[in-house]
Amino acid sequence: MNRQNQKSEISKSLLSDYNSGGYFCEMFGHSGLSHTEAIRDKLEKLEISGLRRRSRNAEKELFNLGITFTVYTDRDSIDRILPFDVIPRILSQADWAKIEKGVKQRVAALNAFLHDIYHKQHVIKDGVVPIDLVKGNGNYRKEMCGVKIPHDTYVHICGIDIVRDEKGSFRVLEDNARTPSGVSYVIENRHLMMRAFPDLAEGILIADVDSYGSQLARTMKAVAPQNTRDPAVVLLSPGVYNSAYFEHVYLAREMGAPLVEGQDLITENDKVYMKTTNGLQQVHVIYRRIDDDFLDPKAFRSDSALGVPGLFEAYRKGNVTLANAVGTGVADDKAIYAYIPRIVRYYLDEDPVLENVPTNICREPEGLAKTLANIHELVVKPVGESGGYGVVIGPRSSKRQLQELEIRLQKNPSNYISQPVVNLSVCPTLCGRSIEPRHVDLRPFALTGDSTWVLPGGLTRVALRRNSLIVNSSQGGGSKDTWVLA
Repeated sequence: MNRQNQKSEISKSLLSDYNSGGYFCEMFGHSGLSHTEAIRDKLEKLEISGLRRRSRNAEKELFNLGITFTVYTDRDSIDRILPFDVIPRILSQADWAKIEKGVKQRVAALNAFLHDIYHKQHVIKDGVVPIDLVKGNGNYRKEMCGVKIPHDTYVHICGIDIVRDEKGSFRVLEDNARTPSGVSYVIENRHLMMRAFPDLAEGILIADVDSYGSQLARTMKAVAPQNTRDPAVVLLSPGVYNSAYFEHVYLAREMGAPLVEGQDLITENDKVYMKTTNGLQQVHVIYRRIDDDFLDPKAFRSDSALGVPGLFEAYRKGNVTLANAVGTGVADDKAIYAYIPRIVRYYLDEDPVLENVPTNICREPEGLAKTLANIHELVVKPVGESGGYGVVIGPRSSKRQLQELEIRLQKNPSNYISQPVVNLSVCPTLCGRSIEPRHVDLRPFALTGDSTWVLPGGLTRVALRRNSLIVNSSQGGGSKDTWVLA
């Protein structure tokens, strides 16, 4: 960098040239936010050169600590750090109170729905949700019908993806009820931020995130089989080649629980045991990070080398608890997502605290017709994909891309939903030598055993590419520390 650029960086205040581009800004709102004023004042006193230096040091620390995820491509797999932006996202007490209430309500409705569809199926009989949308769902497990589980809790760990629209209103974009990931980054981002920017946090009361591990351990023990005095909990991982393996190691350590793979467990007399140097030890709760299909080669995929033969029978008989429960994938299916507001009202007799993004269900003739007629204005998503894969944003797609999408829609409409483009809120983000707006979402994490607790804040994901609305790490997104003001 030449001397003139150095002088320019030093003389300008950090946010002097920042422009949110007309989007709702998490730091400024549309015309200033009172709860971020103290942090804005502190940021203004920082220099861009110092911020960039601290940012580089933070990313080096992430790499040295091994805080990575794996990006899979057609040809190879690459371990990367999750890019970390050093300007935090700030949530007021009022914002957080609404998010927390809405997440708890959503989780309660998801659990009620799952219990119902695997037992009396009132929601289907009463016409609230179409039968083929449930029983025709690839994640529906008929083997779970009639299975009793502690506290009727199916979704023990839940991540709800929330966005803020151009009016500043929070909306739910997606439910993650199978094996939601990312909470380790929430905690490590905070640790990193406090080491790199103690001056920025000084004098500001921020809700703590360090209790997640102990809360997770408490939740797991709360759902142990009945009359278990001292439940033994393990975390079941597919192994080192899984994209979230760092998180598996991290959470096992935070819980004080053994990290195991399928080969470390065995079933005898419909009970599960862990192999140890002192012999077999019974396991009562398994926090599993393996998909349903691979859990038990006797019950599901016979070619699975990741699971434990006989595990599902032990589970069905109530001798071990699986978190999350088998068959929860029905609840976070993108087609079911469109029915969640109705599901909330049906089971809880309440209006949703957090509304969905308006959704067209392409399996329904009306939804398909609306989608085809307005395809250039909508976001079209395949219901079976995650990680941002397969998403087509109409206004940013070529004519040829939209024509190809129309063909896929008409050939298999049940595989798609569509939504209007939501102009996600933005946060000031360090981009090279300047501070620019980048779109963000939020994934709060809820733990449910005999009650529900929500980690204050959550994972703020940021779309680092200019004008991109895709925040997923697999698509080039990064993360920010999320501060809930206490």
